[in-house]
This record gives sequence, C-alpha cells and structure tokens, in this order.
Amino acid sequence: MTASEDRGRHRAIAAAEEGAAMLTAAGMPRMPSRVLMALVASPAEGSTAAELAERLGVSAAAVSGAVRYLQTARMAHRISSPDSRRDRYRLFDDTWHAVLTSGLPIYSRLAELIDEIADAAHDDAAAARGRDMAGFFRFMAARMPELLEEWEVEREALRRGE
Repeated sequence: MTASEDRGRHRAIAAAEEGAAMLTAAGMPRMPSRVLMALVASPAEGSTAAELAERLGVSAAAVSGAVRYLQTARMAHRISSPDSRRDRYRLFDDTWHAVLTSGLPIYSRLAELIDEIADAAHDDAAAARGRDMAGFFRFMAARMPELLEEWEVEREALRRGE
C-alpha cells in the first residue's frame, strides 16, 4: 500500500466513524451505525462478518447483531455464495429510498393517533403541541414522495456527471 493509499484509508476510517457517531446521536444503535458505515466502503461483492469485524476491531458476534438490525431495517442484505460457506453482506442499492418509503404509512397513522391524544387533552398547551406534531407528520407523509421523486432526478443527473 502506498503512502497516499494509506492516508486515504485513514481519512475514510475517520469519516466512517464520524458518520456512525452522527447516526448514533440521531438515535440509531452504535454498532449498526458503525457496520452501516463500513458497508458503505465495502466492495461490490459485499463483506463477510469476519471482514467487517476486523475492519471495526470488534467481535463477529457484535457484527452479527448489527447486521441483523440492518436487515430488519431493510438497509442491508445477505448474499450467499455457492463457492463459500461465508455469507457476505451488502447495502441495498437504494438503501435510503427503501427506508424512507417503508415509513410513509407510519407518518399518516402517527398523525391520526396524535390527533386522538390532542382531542383528549385537558390542557390547551398539550392539545396545541399534539396538533403541531400531527401536522408535521401529515406534512412528511405528503412531501416525502415528492422529495424522493426529486432525488431520483437529481441522482440520474449526478450519474451522468451533470
């Protein structure tokens, strides 16, 4: 490995750890955050649990639990290889698109439930807070499909180098 490649690798590791810390601060569990960031840098064929564990300096069991979390969240998937007993893991191509679109029905239902809470509130401030929160979730439910369509257009332009 050349000195330049080594510096690039260290920058990537630092960026991955900082990204994982940001995801953790936003509420995602720490180890799934770290594995997610490691998978961003994985080769096209994905990475094995052992490779991820080595890269992150953690146990294979920690990676296994994190991968299970990412699979449940529809961010990563397992790839079986007929010529190997080791499964590989890779992010879905449209990871964020899948995560955001899978949550769309939740926004509308949360708005309905929060309205019920606001209707039952015996305090004007609580009712107003509930109405505001329900309005936000309705806004997200309405705007998210449009934002995702805009992203598709933007992504295609980026891929064409525009």
